[in-house]
Amino acid sequence: MFRIKNLKSNILPLLSWLSLLTRLGLGIVFIYAGAVKLSDPKAFARIISQYDLLPSALLPVAAIGLPVLELLAGIGIILDIRGSLSLIFSLLIFFAIVLWYGVLKGLEVDCGCFSAEDLKSQAGLWQAFYRDLIMIGAALLLYISRWFQWKGRIPLLLRANLKIIV
Repeated sequence: MFRIKNLKSNILPLLSWLSLLTRLGLGIVFIYAGAVKLSDPKAFARIISQYDLLPSALLPVAAIGLPVLELLAGIGIILDIRGSLSLIFSLLIFFAIVLWYGVLKGLEVDCGCFSAEDLKSQAGLWQAFYRDLIMIGAALLLYISRWFQWKGRIPLLLRANLKIIV
């Protein structure tokens, strides 16, 4: 028979390890994606232009700024720096919206996710969209993990004052 105390003591360490592995996974993906795009910003600017979402004057800014944000977010989430999870979650939502736009418009373009030849077709946009949904799920797992860890650290007196049911 399981006791609540034993269940809590077994789940929180498991959640911590799962959270660490998820942070490392997302961080590595974002660092890699940012570094690849920064290695050839002109190619990335051409990919962005195919979506026809930005004026051409902003393409160089986006082609450098977006990969820098990805790189910083990836480093930040690995080091567990405050705000990095929110940045990664926001970027993933943004990427999913852009990919969905490409799918709805029937674009036959490179998704622009990693390399210049990554998933260059309509099916590729769907694959990238599903991949982003999986990463959004991973980010949500991190949010849930943080909530459980935060909830476990609230002092008993504070719980009584806030009337939190645990």
